[in-house]
Amino acid sequence: MITRLVVLFVFSLFIGSVSAAAKPPLDQTSRLPNIILLMGDDHGWEETGYNGHPQLKTPVLDEMAATGLRLDHFYSGHPSCSPTRGSVLTGRHPNRYGTFTPNWSLRPEEISIAHVLRKAGYATGHFGKWHVGPVKADSPTSPGAMGFDEWVSHDNFFELDPTLSRNGGPPERFEGESSAVVVSESIAFIGKAKRSKKPFLSVVWFGSPHEPYSGLKQDLALYDDLPEAYAKKMVSLTSNETGGRVKRPLRDVLRERYAEITAMDRAIGMLRRYLKKEGLRENTLIWYCGDNGTPSSGIVVSPFRGMKGKMYEGGIRVPGVIEWPARITKPRFSKVNAVTSDMLPTLCALAGQPLPKRPIDGVNLLPLLDGKMTQRPRPIFFWAYNTRNATAGNPKPYIDPKLQQGTTPLVKLMRGIATRNFVNFHHPVITEADYSGARVVLDNRYKLVVEGSKGNAKELFDLREDPAETTNLIEAKPRVAAKLEKRLREWQESTLNSLTGADYK
Repeated sequence: MITRLVVLFVFSLFIGSVSAAAKPPLDQTSRLPNIILLMGDDHGWEETGYNGHPQLKTPVLDEMAATGLRLDHFYSGHPSCSPTRGSVLTGRHPNRYGTFTPNWSLRPEEISIAHVLRKAGYATGHFGKWHVGPVKADSPTSPGAMGFDEWVSHDNFFELDPTLSRNGGPPERFEGESSAVVVSESIAFIGKAKRSKKPFLSVVWFGSPHEPYSGLKQDLALYDDLPEAYAKKMVSLTSNETGGRVKRPLRDVLRERYAEITAMDRAIGMLRRYLKKEGLRENTLIWYCGDNGTPSSGIVVSPFRGMKGKMYEGGIRVPGVIEWPARITKPRFSKVNAVTSDMLPTLCALAGQPLPKRPIDGVNLLPLLDGKMTQRPRPIFFWAYNTRNATAGNPKPYIDPKLQQGTTPLVKLMRGIATRNFVNFHHPVITEADYSGARVVLDNRYKLVVEGSKGNAKELFDLREDPAETTNLIEAKPRVAAKLEKRLREWQESTLNSLTGADYK
């Protein structure tokens, strides 16, 4: 019988949340669960069969959603990739440590879920996209520096036959479809963990379906009959041939994008079959999500407003599903708001480990896994910090720029080069300008958006009645808006205090 967990939270809007250590739950075998965190790159909420997409074929994710816990209101920590990935690792909003946009790194003082679980006896591995700092061995924000025992990773995203770094070594070319490549590396890692009789944390961050798109013939053939109407629209994306921008018919682009999603789905199925064959599936928690909404080069059908990069639902609501047969014994779906920063506190509770002693923005979702959470205990905050404030006045780099230089090449060129360099800066003084940028506070019903779109300084939506965010209630419900705005400002004060480095003292 699974014992009921009681996790005490002490938190405030100024200092974040601090949790007492929880005893790990007992499953049938009284063992700590194995944990696999999967993430698609630019995979939006609507891009799964189970969420009703008219063309996409995602049979594995559909099965997981039908047999596990389907998180219908799951959010990425940010409408872009690097910040969201930081929120998974730390349980904290990325603005607390200056990971403002893609290619901004973590700070070395951050404590990751790999650090925490390694202390609990877990073998820890990372496979695929990293993008919160270089993956080379001497990087102070590499997967190894962030607590992973092993990694086969890329500084950014990757395509077919990816070039990856094994444990920080020189880049190597891996033959094959990229999702299958990183899952195969994860499987090898899991096999070693099993032989050493250790529980494992395997973080698999796919390079798909981020553009530029490509696919295997068998997957491309599945989408030969996309609507002709798509061929009339031209979209801009990266060329696989030149690494620069090119305009192509949407129909051709979607054929390749959907092929990547189907291949990623198949790779997840390969991982699940391996777990079953090795007798590991029952006590393995698999958590899949996207890192932000669908980009402009891939969006054709969505019930939501906005897309990648925007603070509306289309930019931050993503697929979310959890599978853990030993504990989630019956299929369920949840409308409780949850976010990527919830992963760390949830896994800390599972492993019986205390939260890091610093403000934590996520909450423990174990009661949600057990069907005992009907609403979120406190709001979720989103914030696209205005990076002009971080780069003005020749700020001091937080990390030696040489250590921030990436090594693993990719197709998409940036400033003419095929690798990625990262930045992060000291920010010792806070001014009023630092509070700017598109930002959101989301409670269990209402969502306040500030500076979300041009001409709309403040917008209030009732997501229960208006998930498409069509009706601005800012004038109809001023008290609700004022209350949420106060909470948002208080949270920003806490976040900016963290940005100064105060959490590390």
